[in-house]
Amino acid sequence: MQTASKKVITAWAMYDWANSSYSLIITSAIFPTYYTAIAPEQVHLLGRTFERSSLASYSISLSFLIIAFISPMLSSIADYKGNKKSFMQFFCYLGSAACCAMFFFTKNNIGLGLLCSVIASIGYCGSIVFYNAYLPEIAAEADQDSVSAKGFALGYIGSVLQMIICLVFITLNDTLHWGLGSLPVRLSFLSVGLWWAGFAQIAFRALPSSRVTEQRPEHNIFANGFYELKKVWNQLQHHPSLKRFLRSFFFYNMGVQTVMYLAAYFASDELKMKSTELIVTVLIIQLVAILGAYLFSLISQKTNNIFSLSILILIWIGICIAAYYTRTVMQFYMVAFAVGMVMGGIQSMSRSTYSKLLPETSDTASYFSFYDVCDKVGTVIGTLSFGYVGEFLGGMRNSVLALMTFFIIGFILLMFVRMKKERVQLAL
Repeated sequence: MQTASKKVITAWAMYDWANSSYSLIITSAIFPTYYTAIAPEQVHLLGRTFERSSLASYSISLSFLIIAFISPMLSSIADYKGNKKSFMQFFCYLGSAACCAMFFFTKNNIGLGLLCSVIASIGYCGSIVFYNAYLPEIAAEADQDSVSAKGFALGYIGSVLQMIICLVFITLNDTLHWGLGSLPVRLSFLSVGLWWAGFAQIAFRALPSSRVTEQRPEHNIFANGFYELKKVWNQLQHHPSLKRFLRSFFFYNMGVQTVMYLAAYFASDELKMKSTELIVTVLIIQLVAILGAYLFSLISQKTNNIFSLSILILIWIGICIAAYYTRTVMQFYMVAFAVGMVMGGIQSMSRSTYSKLLPETSDTASYFSFYDVCDKVGTVIGTLSFGYVGEFLGGMRNSVLALMTFFIIGFILLMFVRMKKERVQLAL
């Protein structure tokens, strides 16, 4: 196949621009900072007392558990009806509405804030299933690394731009003593929802209708997605490179996703960093990640995807060791710089490597649904283990060491992956 027009590629990448403000402001920066500032160290919820940061970790786990369960059903419906774009739109609007509802999140309704964060996460993750499934439909294999990197780079640029706008408003309120309290922060949440839904229209207008599988569902359309996952699992036996890569991805991605979602809570609780310091840290990560996504795409072109991913995972192992010994704000800034260099690279390389290893099939959504389930189940295990270790085994520093074991296992498994894929025509 030929790569789609520049207009379509740019429109596809613009969805990263639209939704990455959620990843930055809600997941990584302002929401965790605000939550830590207003929530007591011991939170009473659902008849139990939780550690503040562990409760945040568990809420993230819950959202990913839900999306891991429903995404097979959604991809099945989208495949057989050829409406990836419609489901992408539904989850986009669900997530953006939840972000808008965070405007009402105050210290008197911690539960509401966490509920909205769970729903927003479901919306974000649900839309990404269908967004990723477009990649092999609009880009030839030779172009998938650069197209994937373009999406991540635009996402980082857009999210940083909105972050700066929100940060200026918040800072002016504090320094000029406007007396608006938490209003600027809560308006930031509202702006994320509007930004997400607004810029997503660029993608929705230009993306083509997705390809419809010629097969009819063998089972009830809601249950068929799980049978499709089983088929993918069975087909993996004929594609050992793809199967080995997924095993490796499952483990190292546990660490990556957990760091993305819980780094701010670690810095706040273990290092007692101020809100402004946390936000500066996240900005460092985002800005450096733009360079990292393109740098490792270039390294991959000069070498291969497996070599690039190996270097990335080794750096992540070093980051875990460094984070365990981090005691000062400046040391954390240095760790954040390293995280930024590898965060965009490992996400972009993972997505394009998986896409390259796919067999010849028109049923890309089922394969990307399987990939997404691996991603989400791994994230559930990673965030749960992080929260459990932090709550019951002596603090988040030990949680960081637990994450390191996931990267080590992923690295070892990656050594058995070969990029040359078996050309077998499949029709799931």
